[in-house]
Amino acid sequence: MYNTAKKQVWYGELRTARGNVVVIHDNQLPEASPGRVFLYNTQRKAIVEYVEDIVKPNLYELSDDQVKAAESAFNGDWKSARSAFMAKQQSRINLANIKDTAPAGGRKAKPEPQIDDDDSDVDVTASGDDYDDDGGDDWDSDDYDE
Repeated sequence: MYNTAKKQVWYGELRTARGNVVVIHDNQLPEASPGRVFLYNTQRKAIVEYVEDIVKPNLYELSDDQVKAAESAFNGDWKSARSAFMAKQQSRINLANIKDTAPAGGRKAKPEPQIDDDDSDVDVTASGDDYDDDGGDDWDSDDYDE
């Protein structure tokens, strides 16, 4: 059964419907998302994030002879994949720690100019309008030349 508490690097076998594959778990790898675990998959030659509840019952210990064989067969690929993975994780950690600083002279909203009305004493909320309702009674038709 899958137990990484005893060893820094755990070699095991993942048994699935697709077949069996040797996997490696390293306690020094960063923690995966909650409920997930990172395992090096020797067929894919990559560190893969698995759902722990799904994969855990399918992980089995290797015998001492199988562990020695797995170490000699996969150690080179495992170490190169691990170093690449750690470098990638370190760059993500470094990017997460960058403070969000903007230049001091950044864009500022320009205040809208105040319009100075000469009719500041006029109440614009009053109901009605300023038009005469007399229909232009002041205009004579004599003023109009045809």
